[in-house]
This record gives sequence, C-alpha cells and structure tokens, in this order.
Amino acid sequence: MARIEGFKVKNFRVLKNITLGKLWNIKESEALTPLTAVIGKNGVGKSTLFDAFGFLSDCLRLGVEDACDANGRGGFEKIRSLGSKEPIEFEIYYKENGNARPITYEISIDIDKSGRPYVLKERLRQRRKGQAHGWPFSFLILNNGKGAVWKGEKTGLQIEEDNELLNDNELTKLISKQNKEESNETEKIEMDDTRRLGIATLGVLKQHPRISAFRKFIEGWYLSYFTPDAARSLPLAGPQKNLNIHGDNLGNVVQYLEREHPKKFEKILESIAEKIPGIQKIHTKKTDDGRLLLCFNDRGFKDPFFSQQMSDGTLKVFAYLLLLEDPSPPPFLCVEEPENGLYHKLLETLASEFRRHATAKKARSQVFITTHQPYLVNALNSEEVWILKKCNDGFSEIKRASDYELVKNMVSEGLPLGSLWYSDYLDEE
Repeated sequence: MARIEGFKVKNFRVLKNITLGKLWNIKESEALTPLTAVIGKNGVGKSTLFDAFGFLSDCLRLGVEDACDANGRGGFEKIRSLGSKEPIEFEIYYKENGNARPITYEISIDIDKSGRPYVLKERLRQRRKGQAHGWPFSFLILNNGKGAVWKGEKTGLQIEEDNELLNDNELTKLISKQNKEESNETEKIEMDDTRRLGIATLGVLKQHPRISAFRKFIEGWYLSYFTPDAARSLPLAGPQKNLNIHGDNLGNVVQYLEREHPKKFEKILESIAEKIPGIQKIHTKKTDDGRLLLCFNDRGFKDPFFSQQMSDGTLKVFAYLLLLEDPSPPPFLCVEEPENGLYHKLLETLASEFRRHATAKKARSQVFITTHQPYLVNALNSEEVWILKKCNDGFSEIKRASDYELVKNMVSEGLPLGSLWYSDYLDEE
C-alpha cells in the first residue's frame, strides 16, 4: 500500500510554511502514522490543510489554473499566503509500498506575466538502491515546462542545485554527463502547456513506471465532503462501485455490493448493524419511476425507514463504515470533521474503525482526518495527533502531540489526550 510519510506546504493561505512527518532531508523526524489526525481551534487552518490535498488532486485532474478556481477557491491570489510574492509549494515524501525506496515529489506554482497560474517547477526524485545519504537522483525535472525525464525504474539525474532553475545549456550538460556515465535513457522534454502537470502527461506512458505509479496514487485519493442531505437524494437506480465525495450515490453503492458481493455485503451489514444502535437490516428498493430508496429496518418496527427519515448521525456512520469496507479502497482517505452530528460514544468506535482500516496486516488505506472533538481525540495516541496553532504573525504552525514532553508524560500516566486538549494543556504548550 502506498503511503505518505511526509507533507510540506508553503505559501498556501494560512499555511505559510508547515511540515508534517518526514522528508528526504529531515532525518530526525518520524514518518506520518497510518492514521493521522489534525486538531486545532476554529480558524487555525484545518480546512486549509484538508484543501491542500484537494488542491493537488485538482491540479492533476484539471490543471493548475482551473484548480485555483475550483471548489470556491477564488483564484491564485486568494489562495497564496497574504502578503507573499513567492510561489505556492508542495512536497510529498511517500513510499509505493513498505519495502520501496521513498520518492519525493516537489511542485512550485506561480503566476506568469499575464497573471495566470502555471507550473514553475516540478520534480520527482529517489535515491539509488542502497544509497542512504546524499542527494536523491531526479528522474523527472521541469523548469518552466522544460526539463528532462529518465525512462525506466533504475536511476535519474544527479542534480544538487536544489532551488535553482536550470537553463537549457545546464540541463544539456547534465544529461550528456549522465549518459556517458550510465546509459542514454534520459531525454529532454518540453511541455506545450505549462498549466498542466508533467506527471499528468508522462504518467500515462508505460516507459515511465515510477511517474505512472505516483500519478495513479494521487488519482486514487478520496476526500470526503459527505453531507447527509446529499445522501437523502433519490438517485436513479443502477449499481456504482465507489462512494462519491458527497455521498449522494449511497444507495447505488449498496446496490452494487448487493449484486456483486452478496456474501461480503451480508457481513458488512452485520458489522455495521453492531455499531449503529437499533439498526437490524439495510437494503435498497427500486421505485416505479426508476429511483432508488435506501431502507433501514429498526429492531422495534416492522416497516423500514427510508434514508430521508434517518438521522444525520446514522447516515454518516453508515457512509463511513461502508467506505471503509470498499472492496477497492482508495490509497489515501481524507475526512474532515467526521464527528459532526454523531453521538459522542460512537466516536471511539469510529476512530477504532479508522485505525483498523489503516493499520491492519493488509492495510487498505492511509487515513487522514481533521477534528475538534475531544471525545474523538481521546481514542487516539499522541503519535497520531498533530496540533495546528495560529502564531502572532497570523500564520499557522504545526507540531506532533508526542513532541511535547509534558503531554507525552501525562498521556503515559493514563490521562486521555482529548481531555488534555479540552483543558488547554496542548494550547499552552
């Protein structure tokens, strides 16, 4: 299972410069845990951090210019940190599987002379097999749409000018030197549209398997914007394999599981029924006009309730648990404030299900959540929790809860982490 071990954001709204987890040049930090939660007060940037992943996903899908406008972002100048003239930058440090060498993806987005966003720099790099120190080799590097790419899986260009834009002559010399030393698998490339990501174009080609794997990884991200009202809609009947981001095809996914995985679906419903008080059976019913009804049987009633009659909390828990049982789960699952509308005693169950999903022997997805609910934080450990705070300059900083010695000691003495947060111990740190 592919997993993000570190993530860096610069100049994205209130996230002027924050790093979570481990990067290739930050050895002392621990990697992100399979289940990661970010907590903080209102207005510190939890939703912005959530949207940073959404923005990257949109950049791959739509291009950087459209991504700046998508989902109400309002354009490049609205999402660039206030007062900053520097590019928006992201860095992802990830592994394709547990034994793979880590890969670093870096991207810088700026505006051109006409005021339109474009990809200033883009790079993928990885150390050689057995190489524990030194600069990783770049197997994709683009500056202003021009650069080089290395075919295959073995190595790349040795480029140590970490922040320097290379001109054509410098790049040609590097390629020539590399080819003499190893082979001629490096080629110069030029994008005809600098508003599209290089990984979007090159990632569809078989000769670039590492780029293709990373592209598929981001394409597979699932960011949940589930709303109970959307789940209460009446979609046209027809099975659908995956739950969409708003959850308005909930009944279609149930129908798919009923048809394609009947035995597994029975077990899923049994598991869900154990976790949602009162629910005995869940099934679908097709109306005369081709619509799909999602039916819930309560133990105390003979006739079923439809999703339109169910509480927000019941629909949310059902949707999340169904998402975790997806036969083809996303590699990276992002959920913003899953606690909204839920009975507080269900939060521990939900946290346990998220952790089980992320840490099982055959782990299905890495899970990233934002929350401000102490009951949910109580079910987490200090290595899994990151605290986001606003600084005096108006920008945010982030730190892992386990990095606070006092907090770590108090948790080791049996004090719940959520209770410490509720009592302002984490904010005082």
